[in-house]
Amino acid sequence: MFTDTKAMSSFAVDDIDRAQRFYSDTLGLRVSRDDAMGGLLTLHVAGDRDILVYPKEDHTPATYTVLNFPVDDIDRAVDELTGRGVRFERYPGMPQDDKGVMRGQGPSIAWFTDPAGNILSVLQEG
Repeated sequence: MFTDTKAMSSFAVDDIDRAQRFYSDTLGLRVSRDDAMGGLLTLHVAGDRDILVYPKEDHTPATYTVLNFPVDDIDRAVDELTGRGVRFERYPGMPQDDKGVMRGQGPSIAWFTDPAGNILSVLQEG
C-alpha cells in the first residue's frame, strides 16, 4: 500500500516563532510558514523530503532524537553550531568527548535540542 508513497516526518514545538528563527537563522534551513494552517512550518531539506513542524500548546519534548542531520565533518559542524549558540547535550553513560561527540560506536554523533526541547543530532558516517 505504501510502496510508492513519499512519507514525511513531523514533530511539535511549543513556540512556532522561536522554532522558525532557530531552524532558519541558527541551522540555516530554508523554512516556509503557513499561517492559514496555524503557523505550520515546513523545513525544506535536501532530497525533497520536507519536514513539518507544528505548534502544540501542551507540547512535551520527545525523549529520543526526532531529526538527524548527516554531515561530512562532525567536528566542523559542532564547532560552527557552538559558535551560533547551540549547546550540545551530555548523556550519562555515553562516551562523549569534550565537544559532546560520541565516536566509535557507529556513526560519530552529537546531540542538541531545539528551543522546544526536541532532540536533534549531527552525525558523520564512517
